[in-house]
Amino acid sequence: MVPEAQNVQIDGRRLRITNLDKVVYPETGTTKGEIIAYYTAIAPHLLPLLDGRPVTRKRWVEGVGTADAPADAFFTKQLEPGAPDWIPRQPIQHSDGPKEYPLVEDVPTLVWLAQVAAIELHVPQWRFAPDGLPGKPDRLVLDLDPGPGVGLAQCAEVARIARGLLTDIGLDPVPVTSGSKGIHLYAALPGQQTSAEISAVVKEIARLIETDHPDLATSTMAKAARGGKVFLDWSQNNGKKTTISPYSLRGRAQPWVAAPRTWEELDDPDLAQLDFSTVLERAESGVDPIAPLRIAPAESLSTGRGTAEVQTTAQTEEPRERGKPARRHARGAGGTASPASVTAASLSPMLAENGTPAIARGLSTPSWVEVKWDGIRAIGTWSDGRMLLHARSGTDITARYPELTADGAPFLPVSDAILDGEIVAFDAQGRPSFSRLQNRMHLERPREIEREVVRTPIIYMVFDLLRLDGHDLTTMPLSQRRTLLDEVISELDAPVQVPPVFDDVDAALATSDEFGLEGVVVKDPGSRYRPGQRSPAWLKLKHTRMQEVVIVGIRPGKGDREGTFGSLLLAVPDSGRLRYVGRVGTGFTDRMLRDLLSRLAPLRIEKAPLADVPAPDASDALWVEPELVGEVEFANWTPDGILRHSRWRGLRPDKAPDEVVVES
Repeated sequence: MVPEAQNVQIDGRRLRITNLDKVVYPETGTTKGEIIAYYTAIAPHLLPLLDGRPVTRKRWVEGVGTADAPADAFFTKQLEPGAPDWIPRQPIQHSDGPKEYPLVEDVPTLVWLAQVAAIELHVPQWRFAPDGLPGKPDRLVLDLDPGPGVGLAQCAEVARIARGLLTDIGLDPVPVTSGSKGIHLYAALPGQQTSAEISAVVKEIARLIETDHPDLATSTMAKAARGGKVFLDWSQNNGKKTTISPYSLRGRAQPWVAAPRTWEELDDPDLAQLDFSTVLERAESGVDPIAPLRIAPAESLSTGRGTAEVQTTAQTEEPRERGKPARRHARGAGGTASPASVTAASLSPMLAENGTPAIARGLSTPSWVEVKWDGIRAIGTWSDGRMLLHARSGTDITARYPELTADGAPFLPVSDAILDGEIVAFDAQGRPSFSRLQNRMHLERPREIEREVVRTPIIYMVFDLLRLDGHDLTTMPLSQRRTLLDEVISELDAPVQVPPVFDDVDAALATSDEFGLEGVVVKDPGSRYRPGQRSPAWLKLKHTRMQEVVIVGIRPGKGDREGTFGSLLLAVPDSGRLRYVGRVGTGFTDRMLRDLLSRLAPLRIEKAPLADVPAPDASDALWVEPELVGEVEFANWTPDGILRHSRWRGLRPDKAPDEVVVES
């Protein structure tokens, strides 16, 4: 019997090992002890590929499960609490603070990772530079991911095509059967260019393959477009993304390995993934196809294979000689993209109509339900490695949210995109808080913004994708746009998230009510995106009634409010003029009172900007230009069109007065 726990010495390090006979792969009976033995034996081949790279782990605490019932797993970046202090670590700054990643440099560290069920080891294509920051990539990778109905043989065919293009630019790629479904191609780089530049090259190679062999491959991220084709995933070269390391085990039903292969092996019609025992046998016999990638980058340039630097500027195609295929060059950022009909400058977000649960239940097509986030609508434009943000009104709000837009903010693995979502702040209970967001909405001074980033963190809840890599997506069904969005955002850190979707209107309403949320939005999954239009394909169902209003005046404050104001006088547009809808005197914090007074003082005018204000409300009113829009919650409308029991929620700088409509 193997002891339940034992202390072992490995290369001078003391480790406590438990449950060596625990079955991790039920279909093959592979145990934790066998996993530890594999990583110990393969270490001479694996460690040089991990050296100097932050290692993200994928863990299966209860085993990997079976093909029919795979077990849950989770990715972890931060080094686990309780990790031995002798494991070297290096911090990387994330949007929510620094995370310390382990550096896997020796066998004891590999064994400890296997002990805590870290089966898969994922790394970026760069190593840390001497200053502790991410360096430039020393290798590139092209992930050949088979779509439905595609096997390894077709992946191998596409790999050979890609090999020709990579060889043309002086690279010598090595194939790796991924241990999952497809093939990865690696090539050593001199380490002289940025991740963005290498991404551009690999992206263009993918597009060239797609153009010349549309029946075999696609570079489109939409899973719906991958049937019968190999997906050419170039995005793994993004400096913030990782790929399974060669020689790492995979958490599949079988103990397969990301196994380096020879090009001759890819010609085998029965090409298959390799398990860990086969990989060990190959390694022990001296088969190590990826050995060239373990040579230092400077040494790799002495092989005499073509250029020492991958071309990242646009080049023209060489003339085609009669009877010979055209030779193409990889083009990077200098290439041109097809013009898109959607641009940030011209885009207004699609709007939802008011609805009821009964209307939503009676929809003829199956719907999905999203939480109605209580925040600020924002269109995000990703281009040239930077995010710009615009409010619904078109106002540029980029500077107010540096965690989304500054250097080091979340990096999208695409060349350009337009996103639609809601910027949300949360209270101490984790609930969306529009009042907390008020602290961020009007700031302009960098020091104030920097302070509020810490005091009032936000999350960009992205629920739609309108443009991707130069392609207008607004005519695509919502379900397909959402699939693309999930793939673009999937591996980003907070503060960017894709909110969940529900399929039960009543359950979603009950849940949102339980957690004190504003309500839900019911959407037709087949709906197109109609910029600037209010469409019945999207219905908003609210728990409380809310109304956007235009501020037309104030009434002076008394008592505790002396020196500020007692209430705001409100109106809404109606048939080309402003109609008075009452006043609001509650819901203000001291900060709101001061802020509003400073904003309204320069707007003072002598006469009321509207007629028919009741005498009691107009008697001591101070009138202002109708320029500021706010929002109130209220009980209902009186028969004569006045808000009953209204309470102030906050300013809406993303709205213009002529955009205000009466909520039914």
